[in-house]
This record gives sequence, C-alpha cells and structure tokens, in this order.
Amino acid sequence: MAQSHVSSAPARRSVRAQRLTALVAFIAYWVVWELMARAGIFYEGVVPSSVAILRALYHILLDAALYRNFAVTAFEVLVAMAIGGGAGIAFGLLGGAVRVIGRAYEPYVYYLAPTPKIVFLPIVFLLFGVGVATKIVLGAISAFFPMAIATLAGVRTVKPVLLRVGHSFNLTPWQMALKIYLPALRAPVVTGLKLAFGFALIGVMLAEIKLSNIGLGFMAIEFYNHFQIAELYALLMLIFMVAAGVNALIDRLMPRD
Repeated sequence: MAQSHVSSAPARRSVRAQRLTALVAFIAYWVVWELMARAGIFYEGVVPSSVAILRALYHILLDAALYRNFAVTAFEVLVAMAIGGGAGIAFGLLGGAVRVIGRAYEPYVYYLAPTPKIVFLPIVFLLFGVGVATKIVLGAISAFFPMAIATLAGVRTVKPVLLRVGHSFNLTPWQMALKIYLPALRAPVVTGLKLAFGFALIGVMLAEIKLSNIGLGFMAIEFYNHFQIAELYALLMLIFMVAAGVNALIDRLMPRD
C-alpha cells in the first residue's frame, strides 16, 4: 500500500507540472496576442484584441443562426465519419490480415494520404452536384486515409499467439475481426478516430466554404467577406473548443488501455 502511494506521487506531480506548463503557455500566447493587437503592427482589425473576440463570441452564442449552421455541419461530419472511418477500418483489417490485398492497395493509400483532399472537390462536385452529399463525400474521403493507415499499422502489431488461438477455434474471418483484431486494436483505432474526425471536419468545412450556403464553413467565409474579423476568430475559437471536446470524449469513451 505504501509503495502504491509512493509510486503515484511522481505521477501526480507530473500531471500538475503539465497543467502548469499549459497554463503558462496559454498566458504567454494571450500576452503576445494582446501586444500584437495593441501595437498597431498589423492593419487595423486584422488582429483584434481578446476583449473584442470574447464580445463577438458572446453575440455569436446568442444568435440562433449559429445553432442552425452547427447542426448542419455536425450532421455532415458524423455521416462522413461513419462512411469514411468505417471504410478505413474495414480496409485496414482486410489489408493487414490478407497480405495479397495489402501489397496490392496499400501503396496507393500511402501515396494519396498526404494529397490535399480539396483536389477531389471538382470531381465530387461533378458526381454529386451542389448539396449535402458533396460535403459528406469530401469529409468521408478525408476521414478514410488516417483511419485506414492507423488500422493497417495496428493489425501488423497483433500478437501471433492471439491469431493462433483464433485459428485453433476455427473462427470465421468475421469472428476473427470482431473477437481478435478489433479488441487488440483499441489504441490504433482511437488514434485513427481522433485524426479522422479532424480531417473529416476540415473536409466538410472546406466544401462548405466553396459551395454551400449553410454550415460553419459558410458562416466563417461570410464573416471574412464582410470583414467581421473578431467574429471570425470567435467562430474559429468555438470550433477549436468543440473539436478538442470531441477528442477528449473519444479518449473517455474508448480508453487506450
């Protein structure tokens, strides 16, 4: 018992140090931002003060338009995650378990993964037209690659003894995926989900900026077009906080160990 208390003390100190470092970094960023805003180095309004941004955030939160646009973007991102993330997991399992498929298609995944997904927008636009489907498809494409790569890498780290146990019980490929691979892939899948969510959000918002009249991306470009810079920063800050909350929720619901 005493040894447990001793071993947990350094962990608590480490957590406190991390939180203190994060707080100091936040204060430093805030001070630098305020200095830039008040020094007049940039064109007036390009770097508004934090007070102006917080005031804009307050007014945005009171505006019903925010929640309409948020609901649309949230729906598109969730559907994109379901399609692209699900396809990524399926490809990762299949490509990692079946070497022939992995060798045939894995190079294309790695080559296309770093490609900016906005290049697919004209093709997606031609196939699906202007509407929700285009935004979902671009988000799904963006989510597929990080999920597929994370799952592929995870499958290769599954202990051979687990595979031998599955084969000894004559498990079907579907049972092997559900009972052997997926439980052993918790950490890679969580990492892939977090990355896929970020990329899906980027893909959806890019499509909203380019060819939509609703959604958070459309809302952001409208603020930019009307030079409402404080409102733009406030909206981006709100999106960042929501994305961080979703990542924290994924960690809470799907712990790595």
